[in-house]
Amino acid sequence: MRIGLMVEGQNGLTWERWIHILKLAERLGFPTVMRSDHYFIGPQQDSLEAYLSFAVAARETSRIRFGPLVSPVTFRSPVDVGRMAAQLDHLSGGRFVMGLGAGWNEAEHLAYGIPFPSVKERFDRLDEAIQVIKALWAPGPATFSGKHYRLNGADCIPKPASGRPPILIGGSGEKRTLRLVAKYADEWNAVNVPPEAYGAKVKVLEGHCAAVGRDPATIARSMMTFAVIGPDPAALDRATERMMGMWGAPAGTAPADYRETLKRRGMIVGGKAEVVDACARYAALGMQEIQFQHFNFDDDAVPEFLAAEVVPAVANL
Repeated sequence: MRIGLMVEGQNGLTWERWIHILKLAERLGFPTVMRSDHYFIGPQQDSLEAYLSFAVAARETSRIRFGPLVSPVTFRSPVDVGRMAAQLDHLSGGRFVMGLGAGWNEAEHLAYGIPFPSVKERFDRLDEAIQVIKALWAPGPATFSGKHYRLNGADCIPKPASGRPPILIGGSGEKRTLRLVAKYADEWNAVNVPPEAYGAKVKVLEGHCAAVGRDPATIARSMMTFAVIGPDPAALDRATERMMGMWGAPAGTAPADYRETLKRRGMIVGGKAEVVDACARYAALGMQEIQFQHFNFDDDAVPEFLAAEVVPAVANL
């Protein structure tokens, strides 16, 4: 089991904080730092453009893999995404991960004047967008004729190196998302799915893979989690209070009570023993990496706790 970090880039992230997190992650030995691709969720605050931040990550680090978790297909044309991904592949020496999703947050679309079509159309667009991106990355000029996107002899140069960037599809919807994972993805990333539910979704993915003639073992498995964790009670309280401020909590709620609510929702909550136990349960279901969300950009305690205490304990799971 590998342990990575995930950063919500729309939650007050600045360039100074982003560069600090990248250098911290590389120093502590994390294999992965993913980040969200949003204008805002909830209150509008400092929010770095995702693909500019990936160019910075390519230059400020030498080892970690990075990418969006995930880029909504509604935000940019697949031509722009495919071109940027190919160039980030070169800039990073093959460490960029192309994370894609259908998009979900209607509020930011409305605020920024971005069309927000039906769920069906968003997934239809995601299907076509992946085909467009893969066509652009293939040798020679690309031609594609779909309902939503078209190419006519587009030769996207430079091409990425053969076999990369890997395509990651995020989400756990059983009908459309996992079917697209089976068709196209090098990696499937679930979001905060409890172990018992995750096991059931693995079975659904296996069914989709059988339908398209694919070995499910060829798909890497990861999960991003909104965990509330820490090395001691004080750190746990700080992490809990940070989440309470982000998600809201009834007046007078104690951090310990809020953590119990989060546990009932299936989140990973607690210290080393609880985190290691949760990682073991996911590893037994075939998960290979968990990306813990790094909430407090001004406090390194949680990444340092994960690196020092959790990573060595789960390395052989």
